[in-house]
Amino acid sequence: MITVLGWDIGGVNTKGAILKYNEGQIVDFKVTGRYFEIWRDSTALASVLKSIEQELIEEDSESQIAMALTTTAELSDIFRTKREGVEFILDCIQKTFTEASLYALDIEGQLIGLQEVKDPVRLAATNWLATALFLGKWYKNGLLIDIGSTTTDIIPLRDGKVAAQGRTDMSRLITGELVYTGVLRTPISSVVSQVPVNGEFCRISPEYFAILGDVYLILGYIKDSDYVCETPDKRPKTRQFALERLARIVCADGEMLGEEEITKLARYIYEKQIQQITEALMQVLSRLPDAYNFPVIACGLGEFLAKKCCERLGLKVEGITEILGSQASRVAPCVALAYLLAEKLDQIVRCS
Repeated sequence: MITVLGWDIGGVNTKGAILKYNEGQIVDFKVTGRYFEIWRDSTALASVLKSIEQELIEEDSESQIAMALTTTAELSDIFRTKREGVEFILDCIQKTFTEASLYALDIEGQLIGLQEVKDPVRLAATNWLATALFLGKWYKNGLLIDIGSTTTDIIPLRDGKVAAQGRTDMSRLITGELVYTGVLRTPISSVVSQVPVNGEFCRISPEYFAILGDVYLILGYIKDSDYVCETPDKRPKTRQFALERLARIVCADGEMLGEEEITKLARYIYEKQIQQITEALMQVLSRLPDAYNFPVIACGLGEFLAKKCCERLGLKVEGITEILGSQASRVAPCVALAYLLAEKLDQIVRCS
């Protein structure tokens, strides 16, 4: 039995998964996470990591557990460069877990020991790759769509291998494999510039009045407990306050626009975000022969949105819950990473 811990350290969400592995199979796993905005207090990252570790291994007898990590926190503007950000994360995790064997996933999909890292930038933003590599063990051909609180990943699989053209964030934005839109933190103005109001189109204010979390709380696609980030106005995460926040995008309020009118705004924004993601999806599909016959594996907090986009294109879609269960969908990268590390360690043991 091998027990490992996978980390997905983001700029606003830090997640962990502890996984038990035996003879090529996942025996059990447990996941958790924290909403943590690293730019507010980067020195608190160590305590966040320890808190997650304690929650995950509170009933586990293992004294030393191997760990693997991916990070996207390096993009936070608290760091002047990605190199600085990755180096900060690596330094933090090594000082926090001094007894653990530590690994990281690089842009080529290789798990390397932290002591062997020569170019920290090669470790930046590889969480999508962990999930894709993991799914490649179950699907010969397929398409991964992971929609989270902030971003959307669209990753093709061909012959059991990751067939992504991009590897860095910028190249993935160019190829359509990364769309900077999600179901919580995305500002309304990044999805629409105008909305229909009483039969006419009204330009919106690009002020930080509301986010997509408000839209999906209004429409019932997420619960208040899913709305883990702070609201723009610091008021409660309820449907009523979400309605009031959304009214402000047209410089109105809850007295000027009624519930039905504001809900129509939310429906329009929902449709435009579907269009935004579907355009990127079609860009990726256009490069792949017979891609419309590929199964699509959807995951993330926005799994519901991924499925809707695929439905519009007539694609066969299923959630990652069919493979790992519902708790893994929102933290797929760290579960996948833990599996990849367990597989690597198992191979080392078998060869020794």
